[in-house]
Amino acid sequence: MNVLLVGGGSRMTDAVIDKLNKGKHRVFLLTGRRDRRDSYRHVFERYDYTYEDESVKDIFESVKPDMVIFMGAYDTNFDWHRERQESVRYTAAVMNLLSTYSMTGKGRFVYLSSHEVFGGAYHNDIAVSETTSPRGFKAMAVAQGEEICDNYRKTQGMDVLVLRFDHLYGIPHKGQEENSPCFQMCLEALKTGKISASDRRSFSMLYLNDAVELAYKVMMEEHPALSCYHISSMEEIDEIKLAEFIIKAMGGGIRLVNHSVGEQYRLVLDGKLYEQEYDQKIFVSYGEGVSQVVKYMKRHADSFINEEDTGGSTAGRIWHGVKVAFKRLFPFVENLVCFIPFFFLNSKAAGSEYFNRLDFFLLYVLLFAIIYGQQQAIFSSLLAVAGYFLQQMYGRTGFEVLLDYNIYIWMAQLFIIGMVVGYMRDQLQYVKDENEEEVRYLSRKVDDIADINDSNVRMKQSFETQLVNQRDSLGKIYEITSSLEAYEPEEVLFYAAKVLGELMDSRDVAVYTVANSDYARLFSFTSTEAKKLGNSIKYTAMEDLYNDLSERRVFINKKLDEKLPLMASAVYTEDRMELILMIWGIPWQRMTLSEANRLTIVGALIQNAVVHANRYLDALTSERYLEQTKIMSADAFGQLSRAFFGARENGLTECAMLEILAKDYRQAAEILGKNMRQTDYMGVLEDGGFYILLSNTDAKNAEGVMRRFRNAGYECRLREEAAK
Repeated sequence: MNVLLVGGGSRMTDAVIDKLNKGKHRVFLLTGRRDRRDSYRHVFERYDYTYEDESVKDIFESVKPDMVIFMGAYDTNFDWHRERQESVRYTAAVMNLLSTYSMTGKGRFVYLSSHEVFGGAYHNDIAVSETTSPRGFKAMAVAQGEEICDNYRKTQGMDVLVLRFDHLYGIPHKGQEENSPCFQMCLEALKTGKISASDRRSFSMLYLNDAVELAYKVMMEEHPALSCYHISSMEEIDEIKLAEFIIKAMGGGIRLVNHSVGEQYRLVLDGKLYEQEYDQKIFVSYGEGVSQVVKYMKRHADSFINEEDTGGSTAGRIWHGVKVAFKRLFPFVENLVCFIPFFFLNSKAAGSEYFNRLDFFLLYVLLFAIIYGQQQAIFSSLLAVAGYFLQQMYGRTGFEVLLDYNIYIWMAQLFIIGMVVGYMRDQLQYVKDENEEEVRYLSRKVDDIADINDSNVRMKQSFETQLVNQRDSLGKIYEITSSLEAYEPEEVLFYAAKVLGELMDSRDVAVYTVANSDYARLFSFTSTEAKKLGNSIKYTAMEDLYNDLSERRVFINKKLDEKLPLMASAVYTEDRMELILMIWGIPWQRMTLSEANRLTIVGALIQNAVVHANRYLDALTSERYLEQTKIMSADAFGQLSRAFFGARENGLTECAMLEILAKDYRQAAEILGKNMRQTDYMGVLEDGGFYILLSNTDAKNAEGVMRRFRNAGYECRLREEAAK
């Protein structure tokens, strides 16, 4: 299934992607932003466009998703600190996505909502049918998104599913804020060393991985009973109990502040309708889930705590205070340390014939003005003035120094030069930062243009190739596959591998015939590499390959597993798998949706030729076999042997033909038939001899078969050529 996931980077997005990937679905991601700040695993294709971009329509038409999942209330592309502006953007995004998706005319649209659409307190669990009562711009925007989905479902007849999650919590991204009670309490503990809680506020929470697991069941249900479900643990917990879990996981040093005043507030979503329809199981308990969140946030506390925060436990507050103080005081300490050598240099220069005109204090002030800016320039000027006064008092009294107007002129000069240079440095740094930000912005634009250009170049090259040799055109494909009809019915499957290799531009192609529900036998191949899996494979044991083939999808070896072909497709007759087409030699750049579509078309056309040949042979069954036996007649067996030997000469298969030395070949056929494979053939030729044709067997392997036949009481010898 092709799934288009719409939303910004978050733990929720990552969890949904991982679950879809485990379900063997192909995930396409529309990130909703123009930069590439986040990276994602298990995403087949990624699109970095905003929701209002005109390219969204092209993305939907290109992907043709079987399901669209909009992160909705959990989409990190919306900054809800600016609720009024973001609520407008959010509603517009929902409208644009739904209207665009409605044009595809198929599949399901899944909208992820949250408990926030219910803003009041509820004595009983909130049922799905309860009317929403949002408070705040974000809650109103999310609720309005639900209404838009419901309108599209009713008026357009779309398959739209709304999933409301109840107080999700989980391990956050480093430095990324969340509004879950668990995160907020952990953050308060890290920042202040205390947790404010009330036993009059209660709710139910659901661990992120459990929520995704439960939601996945509804998403994959072909005909869900409802259009809206509550995903909830229905396990009530109040703030005091949650705070106790956090304090226990923190390991002490955190103080609980009980604010149990005011009215009772309770908000628990009723998930009984979901529980009745699906098997609901919660794997992560409150204690275990909260412990994981606390350990992660404690380990990465620096990414959540700002400089102005006091820190968590006593040791944490002290350490955080030391780090902040050191960071702020380091320039002043460095200034003081550097002042000492400049003070002595200026003292020595005063009595020197060569350096008495050199003002080391002025150089000192300029140095720190250039490096740190105006603030440190003022501080270094104050130190320089104090040092200068101290030096002047060596030979004069303090009163005389204070009356010397030259000192004040020097001081004014020092402060003016220091502050001007520091101001210029600060302005240059500001301009530099602005330029760097603009460069980063333009670089992202250039990257986007480069991506678009690369895509255009690939398309241009593809069209050029198509114009030059018409290899990709349906007419050319049909022309090549139609050439199979020129072969005898017995030869069609042999040359199907050759035709497949020609159309897919690969030298390593193999065709396997499905023997039963577990095993397939190699029938023809175009190279040694193509038959590396062996003559017989248990295809059901190749989980990734089998899952795709059983769903009638083209298998693409995205993991580049050496034990599997790079691409594979199955040919079906009605509901029965007949052939498996495997391609080994193909560049990874061509392992794309376009190549998969071409393989599907080629497989369907090959199927037509194979079915045509099989029907012809079935119609001649009475003429091809001797009466009441599995022994082929001379004409039919001669034609089959020539087909096998001809394919062997062309490097498309291996075979060996044994002449059985028996007077009564009917009796021999009955005995030896028990020692043969389903893909081997028995028949007679014009010379009156009885023969057995071994498919995918060379002369060396035929020796083992000959020994089995001799043990059964029949001498045999190898024949090196086909019937005349």
